[in-house]
Amino acid sequence: MVSARIVAVDYYLPAGELTNEHLSIQFPEWTVDKIAAKTGIRTRHIADAAESEASMAVMAARALLDNNDIETSSIDLVLLCTQSSDLSRSAAATVQRQLGLRSGIAAIDINLGCSGYVYSLGLAKGLIESGVAKNVLLLTTDTYSRYVNAADKSVRTLFGDGASASLVAGSAADTQHLFAFAYGTDGAGGNALIVPNGGHRPGQDIAPNSTADNRGLVSNGFDLFMDGPAIFNFTLNVVPGTVDSILRKAQLRLDEVDLFVFHQANAFMLQHLRKKLGIAPERFFISLENSGNTVSSTIPIALSEAQKQGVLQPGMKVMLLGFGVGLSWGGAMVQW
Repeated sequence: MVSARIVAVDYYLPAGELTNEHLSIQFPEWTVDKIAAKTGIRTRHIADAAESEASMAVMAARALLDNNDIETSSIDLVLLCTQSSDLSRSAAATVQRQLGLRSGIAAIDINLGCSGYVYSLGLAKGLIESGVAKNVLLLTTDTYSRYVNAADKSVRTLFGDGASASLVAGSAADTQHLFAFAYGTDGAGGNALIVPNGGHRPGQDIAPNSTADNRGLVSNGFDLFMDGPAIFNFTLNVVPGTVDSILRKAQLRLDEVDLFVFHQANAFMLQHLRKKLGIAPERFFISLENSGNTVSSTIPIALSEAQKQGVLQPGMKVMLLGFGVGLSWGGAMVQW
């Protein structure tokens, strides 16, 4: 049978940085160490005015292609996941053109955030194993920093910009490499993490508390809003059950999973989840100190870093789990 697998993963972070030192100057009540302790983050990378979601995705894709000797002619489908596209036209199509990929391929945008990488992997698997494509270039890219109000320290300390690129390809195999997918959606909680002015509908109609006036802010036109306690409680409610669902589908025990790579929201939440699930620290990978919460790119960035650090080795069984904006969550097992 044909089995889809992650062949390679890489990422791109913009050169601009927002450090805890910068933030502590603006918010003196939060010291450098306090910000690091609360978030696990010391530096966030910020896209400059000339960068876009598409251009960052191109940079991530070029790193992937160059570092792994992948020919552009082998790519027969592009999946691009973003929630901050700068244009009304397809960002995936823009990437196809800028990378010089052939025109006889599909290029598709996916509108998802924190769970987006797992959902995109599921779509890539389906396209490959149904015979639609052989080599899928999976991209994630977001510039949430442009949505953040500079005076809102609750989200400014968390979010950074970045992009990732993965090659998902099919090969003949007796076992599955991407399997045990579990998904969930709770649109009723969508007002807990939104950009109030990010669409045609006024933000106050969706989440009255999200408006800049109600938060004591001067609007920047977007004003990303997050109800921190609501998101924290949502995560604690859905993640353990999703882990159990993945394990049941995979017919695995928790101790048979070699590595857990969750959405890198913030270190406090991740450590709380790790302890609640009873996972040893050495099997639970955290990598956001130098990148922050990059939304759909956190999991692939963490996978790339785990490889570089020698934590992730061929043959390992890895559980991926994303959760957040939507509200949406999704997880899966990966045979690396």
